[in-house]
Amino acid sequence: MLEGLRKTFAGLAERIKTTSLSEKDIDEAISQLELHLAANDVALEVIDKIANSLKNELRQIKVPRFGNSSDLIREAISKTIQGLVLESNPSEIVERVRENQRKGKATVILFVGPNGGGKTTTVVKIANYLRKNGFSSVIACSDTFRAGAIEQLRSLAERYGFWVVSQHYGADPAAVAVDAIRSAEARRIPVVLIDTAGRTEVDEGLLEEMRKIKRVTRPDFVIYVGDALSGNVAAEQARKFNEYVGIDYVILAKLDADAKGGSAISITQITGKPLIFVGVGQEVDDLDTSPRSWILRALSLPA
Repeated sequence: MLEGLRKTFAGLAERIKTTSLSEKDIDEAISQLELHLAANDVALEVIDKIANSLKNELRQIKVPRFGNSSDLIREAISKTIQGLVLESNPSEIVERVRENQRKGKATVILFVGPNGGGKTTTVVKIANYLRKNGFSSVIACSDTFRAGAIEQLRSLAERYGFWVVSQHYGADPAAVAVDAIRSAEARRIPVVLIDTAGRTEVDEGLLEEMRKIKRVTRPDFVIYVGDALSGNVAAEQARKFNEYVGIDYVILAKLDADAKGGSAISITQITGKPLIFVGVGQEVDDLDTSPRSWILRALSLPA
């Protein structure tokens, strides 16, 4: 997992660990680093930020006499990555649910993202996370577009004991979501999770559909779910959803299977929105609540 980036940063530390870290040495090393970052799906604008930050950090390293600076370089890389990967604590969602519950109001969370990115599985994982924190959920199947979407969600959700509200294919997705919210409030269920449609290519029609659902349901949070395996595409799609719909948080699914790692570094910088979870496996509990720490461990960097 994230093997490409891990080797890239390890290679930087190895390349310059015993040099005097002159300006020329640093420039040459960073130039090589930039090529490797691009090859591992780091967005170009983020490569520039990494390069500038690392140059500043490396200039401040004093190489010990008769020693090497490998650990110091790894710390500099870690500091740079920590500064780039924005992160939010999931307790923000838990606190909102608790606050709304006191007011007798359901907390509504809208999930958006492209087709095939792991959105449906992630919705069930979030329902499981909330259940562990004492809150039950209703899941709205507002994907009335993709063949098999309703059956997929029902099968997965009901396996873990979650209630799904759905209608027929071709139904108005916003109407399904509103139905789920009304049902939740009537039964005093504190959370509504809205699973929406995606497309292989994000188009204007899909974005308008998401806008409508958001306008009608007035969600507490909008969460973009991206596929880590799609690399730069995930970051660009997230940018588009944020521009057209507006998102609050990002979840990267399938990060454990990502051999490169570029999307994990790029996506929060591209959107300006923090990671709140990362998907690190196929089981319902495989949802990491500390994305930045998980990424640093995967890159073998100090936290």
